[in-house]
Amino acid sequence: MLERLKSWISDPPPAMAFEISEAGIAAARIGSRAELDFAPLPAGTLSVSPVNDNVIEPDRFAEAVRALAGRGSGRKRRDVALILPDFSTRIAVLDFDSFPAKAEEQAALVRFRMKRSVPFDVEAAAIAYWAQNAGGHAKGKKLEVVVAVAPLEIIAPFEAPFRAAGLLPGLVTPSAIAALEIMPEAGLSVTAKLSGRFLTVLVRDRAILKLVRCLEVPSQSLEDIAAVLLPTIVYTEDNLGGRAEKLLLCGLGPNSSEAARILGEEAGIEAEALHSPLGAPTETNAGLLGYLRSIARNN
Repeated sequence: MLERLKSWISDPPPAMAFEISEAGIAAARIGSRAELDFAPLPAGTLSVSPVNDNVIEPDRFAEAVRALAGRGSGRKRRDVALILPDFSTRIAVLDFDSFPAKAEEQAALVRFRMKRSVPFDVEAAAIAYWAQNAGGHAKGKKLEVVVAVAPLEIIAPFEAPFRAAGLLPGLVTPSAIAALEIMPEAGLSVTAKLSGRFLTVLVRDRAILKLVRCLEVPSQSLEDIAAVLLPTIVYTEDNLGGRAEKLLLCGLGPNSSEAARILGEEAGIEAEALHSPLGAPTETNAGLLGYLRSIARNN
């Protein structure tokens, strides 16, 4: 996942990229310009979870994958990027006073730290990490490491229909991590990313990711979103030495502007909908648009 992202965006891009959500599969055929597509999934096909089976109806899921993959079947390259729902993984930012130089020691330390905060066996999970400020790690300053982890039994059923269609998921990453590419790198910002039943909140200080929260919300109402968002903004001010300067919203549909006005007033900060050069990110494609943005920047 994360540790392969830099090499993937600097290498020639894959033939296709896919983002999975309970609502459907967003896809992009990658060439001189990206061609976007979407295959809706019948309700109940997927049920996103970090501990239980996500693919409830494998045949329906595979049918949607084949429909999207078949339209690009003329391509010689069959490697693809696969973007998973945030709630099917666990994403965290860990602070370290010191971090080993050897990769195997780094991985062991990260797994040890994550054991305390994930509801599954981290030793039997796929794990990836990225030391954000390693180049400027001064003495006495904590190193902040982004970690993504998911059980192999969660990832494998997502990958299976793509492999059956002759597609090789070389990069697998959570949506929120891919979507960082379309989030601001200036000032202290908070992004609320809604995808169906799940809300992901990310706090970023310039280019450094400081906090990630992902949880199921009772509804998509502004009241339920605010119940998660406002305490996070207060926590940010209390623990990061400053008040958030901007609130970005994603996945709130056609009423995003009004939602931004209301939530911005409640939070007391400037708020607006998240933007992308390829169009407005939605609850089903924010990670995909972020991944495409990374390709455009590096190729």
